[in-house]
Amino acid sequence: MSISPFFHELRSSYQAELDDLMSDSEGKDVLRQRLAEKRQELGFLVQVMDLNPEMVAVVLHQAFRFTQPALMDHVLTQDADEMLPWDTVSEAVQIEPWAKAMVAEILKEPTGEWFMCIAAALEYMHHKPFSHAIPQAQADDEPDGAETTDAELDEEEKEARAREEAGNAWMVEQGFDSKD
Repeated sequence: MSISPFFHELRSSYQAELDDLMSDSEGKDVLRQRLAEKRQELGFLVQVMDLNPEMVAVVLHQAFRFTQPALMDHVLTQDADEMLPWDTVSEAVQIEPWAKAMVAEILKEPTGEWFMCIAAALEYMHHKPFSHAIPQAQADDEPDGAETTDAELDEEEKEARAREEAGNAWMVEQGFDSKD
């Protein structure tokens, strides 16, 4: 199975967000408490869902049950600007009752449907091992045996860092602590 570069990059960021929420400085499991706090901030968080969808998607952690894995696998091959319509993706998921009000609030936003597709895909990836998954661009663009050059990887890494730094700077401006 191939994953688009978009989802390949977001997967590790989403996992890092969950890891940050997982335990406190003493190592105690505080995920439920921190998720509850983050869910209370949804009204504010929707403002950054375009820039850092992985930061907001964690509020929907464990909100989905996946009924059509093949469709979700297809979603993971899409890039940010090629996302399937939410009406299509929503056929592959069931929203947990506790999350329905949050989903309704998110869907009121101009990019809410786009974000919901991403949130569902990130949660789907979180629960599915992808040890053999490779980014779609590598699977499609490279002939067998070809490798991505160090320069290409460096450029992708720089772009990812720049996006993350911009999102972090915006969050600091809004009064949140820096991720660094």
